[in-house]
Order: sequence, then structure tokens, then C-alpha cells
Amino acid sequence: MPDLDDIKLTQYSHGAGCGCKIAPQLLDRILHSDETWPAPAALLVGNSTRDDAAVLALGKGEALISTTDFFMPIVDDPFDFGRIASANAISDVYAMGGRPVLAIAVLGWPVAKLSAEVARRVIEGSRSICREAGIALAGGHSIDSPEPIFGLAVNGIVAEEHLKQNNTARDGDLLFLSKALGVGILATAEKKGLLRSEDIGKATASMTRLNNVGAALGQLEAVRAMTDVTGFGLLGHLREMCVGSGLAAQLDFKAIPTIVELEYYLERKAVPGGSTRNWDSYGSDIGNLSERERAILCDPQTSGGLLVAVAADGLDSFRAAMSEAGLQEFCEPIGRMTKRHAAGPLITIS
Repeated sequence: MPDLDDIKLTQYSHGAGCGCKIAPQLLDRILHSDETWPAPAALLVGNSTRDDAAVLALGKGEALISTTDFFMPIVDDPFDFGRIASANAISDVYAMGGRPVLAIAVLGWPVAKLSAEVARRVIEGSRSICREAGIALAGGHSIDSPEPIFGLAVNGIVAEEHLKQNNTARDGDLLFLSKALGVGILATAEKKGLLRSEDIGKATASMTRLNNVGAALGQLEAVRAMTDVTGFGLLGHLREMCVGSGLAAQLDFKAIPTIVELEYYLERKAVPGGSTRNWDSYGSDIGNLSERERAILCDPQTSGGLLVAVAADGLDSFRAAMSEAGLQEFCEPIGRMTKRHAAGPLITIS
């Protein structure tokens, strides 16, 4: 087995991070069922919507948020892999407006190829993020698998009145994104040996930043809808918000932040395969795009930012919460929700 210092985890998996997600079109086929089951009265959010987590009423105005997320390595360093996978899983709780309270690990490990010491570094990375989120990594489950897989099952708590979903946006709401795009492109560039020295570590820094501002945003009445942007790219997750809310959306491409200037990598075809799968799944619902716009807006994000729909008359409270979290650079809108017209696309880009 290779020494710990020589490990490059991405060499042991066919996918990377949230780019491993099953494409939206195929997922629709998997989840389709002709059977109907009566949902328990206490189930506030289940699989009838495309929300980030399930939510169960606990009584006295409180609710339990339950979610799981796991994937194959998007970076070579085991410690960073554990951090990224954990921040990504915990993000689902923040996206519902809640605060995490407990995490359980999900580990698949190729024991004949990678040592226990490497897996231990993954777990150590996870513990570091859990500590930052103020929760315990309290147990888990592991299997011997052909490729390394890691993630968490996470529980959170939210006041029912502060619960946020991705299907409750309203016409005229302004759209905000709390992290820059480009994670998938930079990860692909690194795997191809194209990553410039000045860009090393920038994607990891973004992926390991917790979306804990979501707990504060959940308390704001002006925040109408919220979700996190992961493997389906910005367009895919915005499309889910549009479909669920019965609306359309307009995006201002120039207003959308990117981690670095991506032209260098796009010119060298550092575009992940997940981008093509994403476009093939939902491109028919999107207005005309250039090749550059498509590559960026369909880029699979791992531990991406929060996509937030905010009432136009509530921007002051939203910006105050973002600024308190140190996210002043993400306080300008990237688009807006609009009325849906049967003949037009769900999402247009200007």
C-alpha cells in the first residue's frame, strides 16, 4: 500500500465529490412510483418535494431535520476530503434554516488498496468540521467498498416558523448566492495537471467553509426560499426552486461570482463530465446560453453556497445577517424570480 504522504485519493475513484450525483433526469426515473403512501401528519417535508432534507414535527413548535450526503474524493488529501464531505452534508441542515445537533459517519473503504491510517485522516478531517459546527461525530457505519466513499448523516433542529424550503419563492424575490462557482472546473483542472500555482487551495477553502449563515437567514421572514447548490449546478438547483414554486427566474450572468477567473481553464477544456450530464437533464428548460455560460452555470458544486430568494422589501435584514457572517461580497443579487409563462423557458440568462 502507498505511504500516507504519497496518497492521491482521486486516483482511486471514478467520480469526484457532488459530481458523483446521479443526473437529475435519471434520478426522476429512479424515484418515480405509481404507489401512494399516506404521509404521517408530523412529516413536514418528505420526498414529495426536492428539498435538501426531511423534516419531522416534534411538537411545541420545534422540528427535526434529517439528511445524509456522501461521495467519492474530490481532492487528494484525506484530511481535506473528510472536511469537505462533512461541510457538504451539514450544509443541508443550514439550507433548511436549522442548526445541526448530531452527525453519524458513512464510510466505504477499499481496505486492500488504502490503509486504515488514510481512513483515519478522513475521519479526523470530519471531526474538525463537526467541531467547527458545534456538533459531535457520534458514531457511524463502515463497509469494504471498491472505491473510497465518505459522508455524514446529520440531524438538526429548527423552529417550525423558521423552516425554509426550496419551493416557497414568490414572484419578484431577489436571488442571492453565498459562495462563488467553479469548484468542479478547478477540481477537473487539478486532476488534469492544469491547476495554476496561484489557484491551489482556493476550491478547498470554499468547500470547507460552513454555510452556517443559513441558521441566521432562517429566522428572517424576508427569506422566502433557500437551498444549497451542489451537484446539479446553479441552474439545476434554481430549476428545482422554479418548478416547486411555480415560477420562472432571470439570472444576470455578470453578477454571478466565480472562485477565480475561469477562462484559462475553460480554454483548456477543464470541464467535468457532470456538467454535460446536468445540461442533458434540464437544458430544455433553460434559455439560450453560450458555451462559457453553460460550463459555469452547470458546473457541479461540492459543498456549494446557499441559493436564497429574498423579498425585495427585506434586503436590509438579509444584508445585515450576511455581513455579520463576513459575507459582504455576496450581498448583491444575481437574479430574480418571475412569473412563469407556458411558452417560455424556466430560466433565462442576460
